[in-house]
Formats: sequence, C-alpha cells, structure tokens
Amino acid sequence: MEIAEVSKISQAVIAEVERAVVGKHALLENILAATLAGGHVLLEDFPGLGKTLIAKSFASALGLEFKRIQFTPDLLPGDITGGYIFNREKNNFELRHGPVFTNILLADEINRASPKTQSALLEAMQEAQVTLEGESLQLPDPFIVLATQNPIEYEGTFPLPEAQLDRFMIKLTVGYPNAEEEKEILSRRRQRKQEETQVQVIAQAERFLEMRAALEEVHVDSDLEGYISALVHATRIDRRVAVGASPRGSLAFLKMARAQAAISGREYVLPDDIKRFAVPVLSHRILLQPEYWMSQQIGGDVIRDILAQTPVPVIK
Repeated sequence: MEIAEVSKISQAVIAEVERAVVGKHALLENILAATLAGGHVLLEDFPGLGKTLIAKSFASALGLEFKRIQFTPDLLPGDITGGYIFNREKNNFELRHGPVFTNILLADEINRASPKTQSALLEAMQEAQVTLEGESLQLPDPFIVLATQNPIEYEGTFPLPEAQLDRFMIKLTVGYPNAEEEKEILSRRRQRKQEETQVQVIAQAERFLEMRAALEEVHVDSDLEGYISALVHATRIDRRVAVGASPRGSLAFLKMARAQAAISGREYVLPDDIKRFAVPVLSHRILLQPEYWMSQQIGGDVIRDILAQTPVPVIK
C-alpha cells in the first residue's frame, strides 16, 4: 500500500470517528497513530469524557472486533484470559476464550484491579499471546489495548507497575470540551434521537494490517534517530528523574513518528513528528525522585524542559 493511500484511509477513519466524538481531532489522530504503530494506549482522565466512546468508535470505523472489561478489585486473571472448563456432556475439558481474544480491548479503570490481575495483560500486550496450562495461544492480529484510569480517585486502586506502564506506547488525556463543543454534543444528541451514534466501517482488519506494513517504508534520517536518542538519554541524567526512559521508549518514538508522517501523507519523518509525541511517549516511562512524587504535572514538565534544551537537527 502506498503512503498516500494510508493517509487517505486514516483521514476517512478520523472523520468517521468525529461523527461520534466532538472536538478531539488531535487526540484521535494520536490514538490512530499509536494503533498503526502497533502500540497500546493509556487514557488517563476524568469520568464521562468519552474514553469508552472513542474506543468503540475506532473499532467500528476500522472494522475490528471490540470487547470491554470493567476492572474491579475482585476481578481474576482467568476472567481476562479465559481457561479450560469441564464439559459434563462431552466428559472433557474445553477451552473458553476470555475477552482478551479480540482486536481492540478496552481495559476500563485498569488500576482498580489487583496487580495479579493486571499482570494477566503483560504477556498479551508484549507478545500478543496468552499462556494457559502451559500452552501458548496467539491473540487475533491486530491486538490493541486501550486502557483508562481515573487520575483523581486513588482510594481502592492499585497503581500500574512501571513494567506495565512501559508497555503502553503513549499516555494521553482527553480533556474537557469547550463551551461550543459541548453545545455541539447536545445538538447532535437531540438531532439523532437515540443514544448511540452509528459509525460506518471504513477499513477492514486486512486493510489495517496493510497500512501498518506500509509504515516500514517511511524514511527516517540518521540525524533524527540521533535526536530521538538524545531526548531519551536526557531523561536518564536529569536530576529530577530517578529512572529514565528505556530503549522501548526510543523505539516507541520511532514508530509514532513514522505513523504520524504516514497519516500526514509524507514518506519521511520531520523533527516536528518527534517533538509532537515527546510527552505522550516519555512522561509515563520516567520514575521521579521521591521529593517530586506528590506533583502530578512534574513528569510532563521534565519532558518539556528536555525538549526545549535539546538541539533540533536541521534536515535538508
């Protein structure tokens, strides 16, 4: 598939999702870029901002199977992965797939489940497989996790361990709509006379995988690879950071920049493609010094400071 066709389909998908989601074009573009890059997305924001609607709309527009798990403290790993159930009629054990066997999995309020249950997603997110009774089972291709968590309610929650946070390609916030956008939301609901917005299928799973494969043809200059390396390395030497970003963060930078270039219809990456994703890619991959733990914004501030201080290469 040509890059121009990737861009055309991507813009059509975003336009279709925007029929359901009002005023979030940049956010939707970032989520689509992450899914094309083969990554998972963590959405951290307040309740009622449309996180579930965004996930369902993308699944519908891309023609992918969608399943949702509401994470709760009593959720067990088997509730996610499934397991072998004894069939009395046939007198044998049958494998029953859990909701993880899907294309787009919405892990709603993921931090409400225990660490043992959260860990059920680790292998799935990294290897796209699940191991049950010693047998490795491949998950459908593509497999994408869109997880949500509430940033203001910490009672009865279990913060995600760094190993699991690192498996999310980007971390995003949705944000409140402005007054005009909220008025548009109300107007659309009144006009359609039903709760659900019908989102049309733009691309099937096969086409989506072709779009992913096309990203490998996007050119990245060696100076831009050095720019990515410098940004990631700077997180490891900043005095406010106890543990910097891993090489997985560098690879996420590369993949996201390529995806953004393709969505924009370019066969090459620009420095702006990298700068755009500095905070979404790196902010959840750094562990701050203890004196900064109480500040929720300092992680993003560290990345923005690093971005401002790192020289941008000039590409001819």
